[in-house]
Amino acid sequence: MTDNGDWHEERSPRGHPMVPATPRDVVHIRVGSFILVFLFAFAVLGIIARAPVMTGVAVVAGIITVIDMILAVRRQKQHRSGEAG
Repeated sequence: MTDNGDWHEERSPRGHPMVPATPRDVVHIRVGSFILVFLFAFAVLGIIARAPVMTGVAVVAGIITVIDMILAVRRQKQHRSGEAG
């Protein structure tokens, strides 16, 4: 397989996809997705309870979390050298 500068996905011996990533980026993505579940629940509860402040805080925190996850994915894609470590 020739490398013309494009990113390509490698496979582990067990067949799992491997991408270069730092542990920090992986934590940001996984914890961020976990937090989003709870923020969604708080937003729905705020709507049901007619608590606009609670809903607003959950929505703003959700937007911040999504931005952090997007930045972590970008850092992960830009980090092309080596393996996770």
